[in-house]
Amino acid sequence: MELVELIDKALVKELIPQREPIVMVDALYEYTETSITAGLTIAPNNLCVKNGQMKEVGLIEHCAQSVALHTGYQFYLRQQPAPVGYIGSIKKMDILRLPKVGDCIYTKVSILQEFMGVTLVEFTTYCKGETIAIGSMKTVLAKD
Repeated sequence: MELVELIDKALVKELIPQREPIVMVDALYEYTETSITAGLTIAPNNLCVKNGQMKEVGLIEHCAQSVALHTGYQFYLRQQPAPVGYIGSIKKMDILRLPKVGDCIYTKVSILQEFMGVTLVEFTTYCKGETIAIGSMKTVLAKD
């Protein structure tokens, strides 16, 4: 699958609340009101890399930040500042394989429901066309 970035990497980083060294998304490939495809190229100095491989926590954070990017881009399109959010719960997550340094991963997120700042999602993460993680989580927007 040929992925084409919709926006500049610098803008991606502006649309999520996380800052280096915990940024786990660097590309936006697809966006609709109910879905997003976000990516990350695994760098050797990534905080979640050990022995040349991304740890499980990095994949979890990548998936959560993909949801945050959806929210951030949604607010960007409305010309409003994006709210801060966090993982409310992880219903399930099966990690089938860990990506290595240099790999480009991408996650397809489907928004199942959004209500009063709570977003329920399902996601699948791919590396080299192979499914490496699948799951569902709930994210919650922080109160002002």
